[in-house]
Amino acid sequence: MKKLLWRQLLSVAAIFLYTFFLSCKSGEKLYNKGRYDEAVNAFVKKLQRKPQDATATRMLPDAYKQAQLQREERVNAYLRSNNDLKWESVRNEYRALQSLYNNIHKSPAALKLVQPRDYSDAITGAQENAAETRYDRGMSLLNKGDKASARQAYEEFSAALKLIPNYRDTKQRRDEAYQLGVINVVVSEIEVRSPYYQFSADQFRDYLVRNLQQRNINQFVQFYDERVARNENLRPDEYIELRFFDFVVGQTYVDRIQRDVSKEIIVGTTKDTTGKESNIYKTVTATLYITKKTVVSKGLLDYRITNTTNGQLLRTDRIPGSYTWLNQFGTFRGDERALSDDDKRLMGGQDMPPPPPSDLFMEFTRPIYDVLARDLQTFYNRI
Repeated sequence: MKKLLWRQLLSVAAIFLYTFFLSCKSGEKLYNKGRYDEAVNAFVKKLQRKPQDATATRMLPDAYKQAQLQREERVNAYLRSNNDLKWESVRNEYRALQSLYNNIHKSPAALKLVQPRDYSDAITGAQENAAETRYDRGMSLLNKGDKASARQAYEEFSAALKLIPNYRDTKQRRDEAYQLGVINVVVSEIEVRSPYYQFSADQFRDYLVRNLQQRNINQFVQFYDERVARNENLRPDEYIELRFFDFVVGQTYVDRIQRDVSKEIIVGTTKDTTGKESNIYKTVTATLYITKKTVVSKGLLDYRITNTTNGQLLRTDRIPGSYTWLNQFGTFRGDERALSDDDKRLMGGQDMPPPPPSDLFMEFTRPIYDVLARDLQTFYNRI
């Protein structure tokens, strides 16, 4: 037992020494490769484990100096550039330097060797400049007054709030940009030639609008039922007109088929003079009388998307759909043994009425709905 415990302790010690040695070597390698931030962190970690480590003690001050020099040179390069968003890059450099400051402060041994600079004020200043830049860009876009610019302004204001929450009146301005940038799309009521199908057509449209709303296709696109828009005096930016063309519901075809079938079956066995046994076959026949009732429902949905401001036709298409209800049943005369398995499945049954027309209407519009929903999602994803 004591030997086993001693072996485990030696194993743990070996792993620790290996890791420690590897850490020492990795810090030097990182330094030599010019990865000064990582080298600083590696040396700090070594000093946390072994405060008197010679390599870390010797190399940490220069590693920090080089990291600081490297980052501040980048800061100066950004500041000299004409990039509007340079302050965000400056902030990132200062954050990296502040991370080194925080890590060094975790190790008393490292802190004795290096007095790192606190960049918290520099980060704050860069963030304020970055937020101001985003805010000014947003205001410039918002003042253009068009929807596309307003949507870009919304993104700029959102970026400013990520930099500094509650920055000035950015939330209010972002709300203004959203309201200006949003596209209100109204889906028309559907008129059908027969009042009998009006309820089903309304169900089709209601389900479409709800589905488009729930999909949240684009945050800047809102879908409304035409009746809701009318009640709320909502002025649409785009109008989707839906109309069913050339639809038929419950077109019935009845086919009566008579078919003769036959099969050879084994009815016994016989033996020849040598005693060899062989089968005796007989052909059995039957006549099938099959009734096939087919009810077809089909139609076309025409949709048009129009810009209500200038009357421009943005998209138009016509989508087909169909549904076939089938009922087959039959009887036979003759020998049942002549029937195949498929024939037997047709036997019996009875003449059944098809679903009501309203159900048939919904069935043939189901594939139309699927295509239309995909089309609209693709179309409005582009915004």
